[in-house]
Amino acid sequence: MCELLGMSANVPTDICFSFSGLVKRGGETGPHKDGWGISFYEGAGYREFRDPNPSVDSEIAKLIQRYPIKSKTVISHIRQANVGEICLENTHPFSRELWGRYWSYAHNGQLEDSKTHFPASFYLPVGTTDSEQAFCWLLAQIRLNFTDRCAIGPLSQALHQWCEQLRSKGVFNMLLSNGDYLFAYCSTKLSWITREAPFGEAQLSDIEMKVDFKEETTPHDVVTVIATQPLTDNENWKTIQPGELVVFKEGRVVERFLKNTAE
Repeated sequence: MCELLGMSANVPTDICFSFSGLVKRGGETGPHKDGWGISFYEGAGYREFRDPNPSVDSEIAKLIQRYPIKSKTVISHIRQANVGEICLENTHPFSRELWGRYWSYAHNGQLEDSKTHFPASFYLPVGTTDSEQAFCWLLAQIRLNFTDRCAIGPLSQALHQWCEQLRSKGVFNMLLSNGDYLFAYCSTKLSWITREAPFGEAQLSDIEMKVDFKEETTPHDVVTVIATQPLTDNENWKTIQPGELVVFKEGRVVERFLKNTAE
């Protein structure tokens, strides 16, 4: 299957370190060689890069590793295709506009007969993946049931229920964001780590690369990274439970819902 990477921070932060580890799994240390993508939120703006080529060989991926784009919210994805051909339109993350905001989404898993169970309405898929079909359906549910002035608690609770519906038809690990909040839903495998003072040193597990975050941060920085599998081998990552939705804002957990029960 695919792998996900997300970041939520309280200050604009680059994701070069974590992305360098993920890139290696796209055709070198992992089999996810069927395309990759990454999205950055910068204020009200949105920057996205996608490439159907393996991330480990991608010139665009090399640019992202060298170019420290600063963002408070990031979503990235490396693909191992199971539904839909290998092409640009089937490459995650996918994005749509809702309430004058860009919403970005990436999915890991496979859903049974997604067009029948999750029909498109306001939003139509451009490609042929079950992932984009689910995104179009999910965003339409938000549009139908809420407004741009809705509170995050009721929205998160409803989103959890819709993710549970999607999970009932297969595997649905997901990252979704509107730039302010980062929603992480786990069907089978998803982990996260929050880095804050006192900062320490981190070592990537897929490449000989380490960083001392004390030299890269201020004492007030809070940065959370979410990944399908932990990217470092010397830090304690937390596991999101199957059926759990965790909502992050500026690096902090603000909502959690587990198996239909609000925590």
